[in-house]
Amino acid sequence: MEFLVPSETSTESLDVVLIGAGIMSATLGTLINELEPSWSIGLFENLGSAGEESSSPWNNAGTGHSALCELNYTPAKADGSVDPAKAVGINEQYQISRQFFSWAVENKRAGAPETFIHSLPHMSFVIGENHSKYLKTRYEALKPNALFQELEITEDLATINEWTPLVAAGRDESQKVAASRVVSGTDVDFGRLTKDLTASLAAKGASVNFGHKVVGLKREGAGWLVTVRDNATKAKRTIKAKFVFVGAGGGALPLLQQSGIDEIKGFGGFPVSGQFLRCTDESINAQHHAKVYGQASVGAPPMSVPHLDTRFVDGKRSLLFGPYAGFSMNFLKSTGQLDLPLSLRPHNIIPMLAVAKDNMSLTTYLIKEVLKSRAKKDEALTEYYPLADGSKWELITAGQRVQVIKKDKKKGGVLQFGTEVITSSDGTISGLLGASPGASTATPIMIGLLSRCFPKQFGGWEAKLKEIIPSYGVKLNENAALLAEVTAATNKSLKLG
Repeated sequence: MEFLVPSETSTESLDVVLIGAGIMSATLGTLINELEPSWSIGLFENLGSAGEESSSPWNNAGTGHSALCELNYTPAKADGSVDPAKAVGINEQYQISRQFFSWAVENKRAGAPETFIHSLPHMSFVIGENHSKYLKTRYEALKPNALFQELEITEDLATINEWTPLVAAGRDESQKVAASRVVSGTDVDFGRLTKDLTASLAAKGASVNFGHKVVGLKREGAGWLVTVRDNATKAKRTIKAKFVFVGAGGGALPLLQQSGIDEIKGFGGFPVSGQFLRCTDESINAQHHAKVYGQASVGAPPMSVPHLDTRFVDGKRSLLFGPYAGFSMNFLKSTGQLDLPLSLRPHNIIPMLAVAKDNMSLTTYLIKEVLKSRAKKDEALTEYYPLADGSKWELITAGQRVQVIKKDKKKGGVLQFGTEVITSSDGTISGLLGASPGASTATPIMIGLLSRCFPKQFGGWEAKLKEIIPSYGVKLNENAALLAEVTAATNKSLKLG
């Protein structure tokens, strides 16, 4: 399939410009194209293809984040209790994404489901008496909810061995352990899905431009002038756009700053890099069929929660462990070390200094991680896989994440580990900052963006959104019958067991 690329000397006026070819832009573009097929769309990506940065399967967890196993979404309170609200909310969001995936497959917007999504149990695994007690409390808080009705728990090593042999084999039987599991979790190759959605956009008439970097973003009247440089020829052209979405991952912050909108003032970014160990022995990979999440170290960011993951990439099963956090001043893997200093502005220096002062434990953690030897990395692996042989694992670089720093009246600034949608007051430009849970919640995030940026049109779109998302407007956790119906329908179209 050939993508439509305007000539270098052409002048264009577009209804929508999407910056960055990740899962966010691909999802938003697909929704807009379906809701308003007459609107012209242009997508501009600095790299040579879609889904190569944060959406790449080697740069994210691919977990299909639904809070089934991620313990950081259900932290213990001071009194030891667990509030299930955040986990339930994230699961609700992922159910919307699942329905979008299903619709995309049925409407030829995505390829065969087995190329990007697989059934895979989601597990939590903890070590020690206190952590086992916490896991039980978490189980008791989540189990009554319809979205977590399949949740199981055990402290029996033999049962854990049935669930995930690599975690149990060779483990000291006197060690106190506990595990919980939901069999109906998923592994998602967001890179593959992003490529499919982007190709579909091109086939539907969108102008999809790879190797094109947005180097200018300036308001003009009720819209925007977007200056784009062709990386191959160095030629520049300017596009007039009525609406701009900045879905450039870590590159979103500098572009939003360049736009000059008031809403970005006070925001900064703290980059966190990472590495994974990837198993190269297929006989070992075949023994593990789960995503096993543990608990983050004290001071560690949520993206550094250790997990032993089965992954499916390009039809091949792999096994990853990590991530090991690191620090780099670049905001994307493909950019340079000046990203962080160049993002400093008079309006965000105080929030960033306040965060640096209040997060010394994070700084200490990152320093320790950067200095951690390969032997220490292998030692961390054996906590989850006691019989691991480090020689059968290779170290790979994971994706770059930029955690959100925002102004706070009381503290001066706070570090936030979720996602933040920044939208101008007139709704003509919007962008996404942050990381977790990221790709897994792209659909509800983009629907929320549409309601904020296009309030006049949104009411007329809701009937179509209901076709795409059958549960639209309903909380599935509060409607068990609809949950069962939607789950059965999406499992069938996505070929999930």
